[in-house]
Amino acid sequence: MDAFTLMGADGTSLRGDRVVGKERQLLFITGFLSKRWGNKSKALAQWCQDRGWGFCCFDFRGWGDSGGAWGEYRLLQWLEDAEAVTNLLADGPPVTIVGNSLGGWLAWLVAQEQPAVEELILIAPAFNMMDLRAAQISDERREQWQATGSMPWDDEPMHREAPIPWHWVEDSQTLWNRRLTMPRRVKTTILHGLQDVVIKPDGSWAFVQQVLSQDPEFPIEVLFKTGDHRLSSPDHLETFRQLVTRSR
Repeated sequence: MDAFTLMGADGTSLRGDRVVGKERQLLFITGFLSKRWGNKSKALAQWCQDRGWGFCCFDFRGWGDSGGAWGEYRLLQWLEDAEAVTNLLADGPPVTIVGNSLGGWLAWLVAQEQPAVEELILIAPAFNMMDLRAAQISDERREQWQATGSMPWDDEPMHREAPIPWHWVEDSQTLWNRRLTMPRRVKTTILHGLQDVVIKPDGSWAFVQQVLSQDPEFPIEVLFKTGDHRLSSPDHLETFRQLVTRSR
């Protein structure tokens, strides 16, 4: 596994790891406030190694090993990071992006713009995540979020240490509107836990319906499994492995 560094438009480093392979390469995009090496990315890297495929994962600017501080970056800039890493892979074999939670939504957006991406596997994709969060909380808390400029997702210690800037809500709305354009056909599989209370599974179902209303022949499917948002049990990882390693 080779480390790499890309430079953002602001001169801040974006760091990740990559191994070059043949036939196919997988890019893993992490979820919100997750670092690049978790149980899913480790499993993906091993499966790719077993097959001689390429693999890549990275940390967004302002988080993990990449430069910058949390709160300095917009959601739109995290999308730029994902696009920059995809560009790095564009001269190699076809790219499959595996996106987890917020990374699932960013993966969809990248694939709409990047012809190198031939397949998507989205795990509990957090479509329009921050705008939905703003709609779910009380009016008083939402007004406080706007007034103070930031608010934690919830009361978990990690989330209190990384409050979400209000402009992420605005960016979420901007990116969500992109779904209204005719989608580029990319083979897409969504895996979502039925007991997910962080990102509700009905959001994935509604998204699939939206896509098919625009293009009834779009190659998209959704698989619901018993499980929560993390989908990290051995059975879930086995389902994940089957989706990743099946023939395109």
